Amino acid sequence: MKTIETTLLLLRKGNKIMLALKKKGFGMGKYNGLGGKLEPGETPEQAMLREAYEEGRIKPVDYTYMGENEYSEFINGEPVKLKFHLYLTENWIGEPEEMKPYWFDIDKIPYENMFAGDIYWLPLVLDNKKIHGYFEFDENWNLINHEVLEISNEDKLWKSF
Repeated sequence: MKTIETTLLLLRKGNKIMLALKKKGFGMGKYNGLGGKLEPGETPEQAMLREAYEEGRIKPVDYTYMGENEYSEFINGEPVKLKFHLYLTENWIGEPEEMKPYWFDIDKIPYENMFAGDIYWLPLVLDNKKIHGYFEFDENWNLINHEVLEISNEDKLWKSF
């Protein structure tokens, strides 16, 4: 089974979170943070910084590693395992330019226009909890199984379910 490793960066200002509406490709029409695939030889942190600049023209100054999510899903009918490394920042240089940013109050996040599993892990991260999640989707992108664990700094972050 093919494994794809990615990053996701969330930008937060007080009681608001920035989400961008994906205009093309996988996830089109859904809100999400900044991120993308790791390139060969890149660490997750390096990929997050590169993607933040490429997608948003921003440079995170202080950021926190918030955990990982693992997804079992299908892309073009083929089973794929996707891992993403999750970061949160409240301090960055620049303003998002390359995509259209939307700032949502944390209690008004449009989960109905996001990926199906986001409602289970995002509230924990916005409550400054570190997480490890597992999400399983069928071929029609229906969520069929999920588990989100809150982890402490001492816990080993990544373990396969």
